[in-house]
Amino acid sequence: MPWLEPLARLVEAGGPVLVVIVGVAVLLFSLALERWWFFRLHYRQARRALVDHWVARADHVSWSALTLREVWTRELIARLRGPLPWLKLLVVICPLLGLLGTVTGMIAVFDSLAVSEVNQARAMADGVARATLPTLSGMAVSVVGLLFIARLEHIIRREDQRLHDRLARAAEDAHA
Repeated sequence: MPWLEPLARLVEAGGPVLVVIVGVAVLLFSLALERWWFFRLHYRQARRALVDHWVARADHVSWSALTLREVWTRELIARLRGPLPWLKLLVVICPLLGLLGTVTGMIAVFDSLAVSEVNQARAMADGVARATLPTLSGMAVSVVGLLFIARLEHIIRREDQRLHDRLARAAEDAHA
């Protein structure tokens, strides 16, 4: 298949570690897409249902009511925060896989230099290129993952504050 040739050349140039980095990147971006999907569809509906449920309550000021409100909001925010530790783990793994690719690439360079005595400069350049490609890929995936995690944490903090504000405002409106 002609459309797979560039991919095959990339895997050949980066080695098997690059395939693992691509797999981690697919998993990382799949989790990111799932979080976006959850936030856009499910979280907003659950937030609306929680506010409606809170407004329907008769008691909004007692200690037990405020504790219940806090438990409900923490449960909802915990559902939003769910795969965040997995995302952080995948982001940490990417540079380590890049380093592994560098080490295996440099081992291949030294091995090829030991076997062949001619054209050592070309073998060295090919090996260094093969060693740096996984490092670059691991770092690139990690940086993009860090940007997504920072954005997700910002959204979680903002939604936590908004949810508390909405519930407090709903309680005030119910008493007015």
